Amino acid sequence: MVSGERTGGDGTIGAVSSPQVRVRFAPSPTGYLHIGGARTALFNWLFARRMGGEFVLRIEDTDGERSRPELIDVIFRALEWLGLDWDGTPVHQSERGHLYSAAIETLLANGDAYWCACSPEEVKARAEARGGTPGYDGHCRERGLGPGVGHVVRFRVADTGTTAFDDLIRGHVSFENANLEDFVVQRSNGSPMFHLANAVDDADQGITHVIRGEDLINVTPKVLLLRHALQAPGELIFAHLPLIVNEKRQKLSKRRDDVSVGDYIDRGYLPEAMVNYLATLGWGPSDGVEIRPLAEIVAMFDVSDVGKSGAFFDVKKLQHFNGEYIRALTVPQFVSRSTRWLFEDAPWPAESFDIATFEVLAPLVQERVKLLAEVPSFVDFVFAAEPTIDEDSWQKVMVKGADLAVAVLDHALVQFADCEWTAAGLDAALFSYAEQHEISKGKVQAPVRVSVTGRTVGPPLFESLVVIGRDETLRRLGSARARL
Repeated sequence: MVSGERTGGDGTIGAVSSPQVRVRFAPSPTGYLHIGGARTALFNWLFARRMGGEFVLRIEDTDGERSRPELIDVIFRALEWLGLDWDGTPVHQSERGHLYSAAIETLLANGDAYWCACSPEEVKARAEARGGTPGYDGHCRERGLGPGVGHVVRFRVADTGTTAFDDLIRGHVSFENANLEDFVVQRSNGSPMFHLANAVDDADQGITHVIRGEDLINVTPKVLLLRHALQAPGELIFAHLPLIVNEKRQKLSKRRDDVSVGDYIDRGYLPEAMVNYLATLGWGPSDGVEIRPLAEIVAMFDVSDVGKSGAFFDVKKLQHFNGEYIRALTVPQFVSRSTRWLFEDAPWPAESFDIATFEVLAPLVQERVKLLAEVPSFVDFVFAAEPTIDEDSWQKVMVKGADLAVAVLDHALVQFADCEWTAAGLDAALFSYAEQHEISKGKVQAPVRVSVTGRTVGPPLFESLVVIGRDETLRRLGSARARL
């Protein structure tokens, strides 16, 4: 809603409205998709699917430096990984310059905009000299300037009245026009500001709802003023999402936090877990059950239920979600999802890896990992020529408990030489020492585990020994005994 008189020209809002919900996600290519952007895309997608509407993808690539194909492809790949499909062909703002130029000409012709020759430094200097609120002072409003080197085009904001809207999350939001400066709509290089481009594109594409972060709420009156001046049809409904914050309640920042979706892909998060977790950042199902299929989230999602407070991005909680989704996979699915880390970044020679051997251990590993990137560390002792010894584990078990370690290894070397080579047989052979000396099984098992796997944690010991084989197990036990 816009009220008040502008000092040059007028415009009216048409009565046409879109019969169907259409939302858009409009990222700028930066070389990565921010977690906040992913949550914004998801909430737009959920709203569109819940309402039976359309989810439109629009790339804000009017900045020549950011219009390189490889930067734009990052957005497509991240959205595809998340499973957020869009309707129709993505729109590139870099291909729509003629629409923005026409809008600028209309604003100038109607007196809703004017040319300005003030440099940012001049604007800042005058603001400091007069004191009070910083910003542009309308210096070029009545100078009657035209195009020129360094000239920008500014929108002429009404001197009186208000610009207001009803936000689906934040309620009624109002701005006094007197507090809004005459803002730039076209840069000195001829490119449009993003609020001008978005106002034009939203009207041209029939967008009905804009769901975005609350950090853009101050841009909204500019969009409404532009729509009013350009006589854009229909009403645009806004919903401003709470910011995503870290544990210190600070807005997520690339300088401080891991904010790229690509980082989480590389660490072995499942897309379904990430999407499910992102859905809980600011919104939650009425029954309190957070981990649930996406189809159920779509059916329950209501953007008006989104809270106003900042949403804490809790990595530990995300890992919990991911672990639950990993355990929900079938074993073949788990093996398939793990292959990238087993082949591309594995800590063993490629020729030593055997997928059939891994498939035997896969169910045991699946029960324990929270990230797929952890999988190699649970089985590296099987495929590496020698186990990588974790020094903390060695010191704790083999050095500080040297007397027990020596006795247990001597016992295991004798018993494992001719026992039944099954998990049950190995269990009985080793734990006979625990029974004879009334020692806990955990203390007896530890020296064998460190000797064979290099550390104190991992998949079940005896199943692992079965896979490694009798000869290799005895060799590693002997090597550890000799080191002691």
